[in-house]
Amino acid sequence: MNDILELDTKDIHILNILQRDSTSSVQAIANEIGLTNNPCWRRIKRLQESGIIARYTIDVNLKAIGLGTTTFVTLRIEKHNADWLTRFSRSVKNMPEIIECHRMTGDVDYLLKIVVQDLNHYDRVYQKLIEEVPGLIDVSSAFSMEEIKTQSHIDVRTSLSS
Repeated sequence: MNDILELDTKDIHILNILQRDSTSSVQAIANEIGLTNNPCWRRIKRLQESGIIARYTIDVNLKAIGLGTTTFVTLRIEKHNADWLTRFSRSVKNMPEIIECHRMTGDVDYLLKIVVQDLNHYDRVYQKLIEEVPGLIDVSSAFSMEEIKTQSHIDVRTSLSS
């Protein structure tokens, strides 16, 4: 998506509704924002086709399914090259416990967010990571003691006006 799509207040309202509940019907959204079904559906379709709506998901309560330990792992690597990045990306994508991976600026090369059952589970993930990814010169872990804020949505109206 090279061009930024201009969003009006109705588009922003649609995005905020769908982020709150992606199962909202077109009828319910249309009623909430003061449109009829067809214009509302066309707006949603345009938001999807432009890539602004990337996907529809649900949030799973990780603790409720036994994944109550969150770990943030920083990685430093010895050399940067395309072959290493390909292997690293493949390994990270194949490890379901790694739910986020970011390439960073500064002293750290990568930041991983990993969710596991407990320390033993983390150790198995760690062992697999260092086995599959050569060239790691530092792997540091920090375990989350308390989750103060987590959200997968953003208030589009507030964020665009900042």
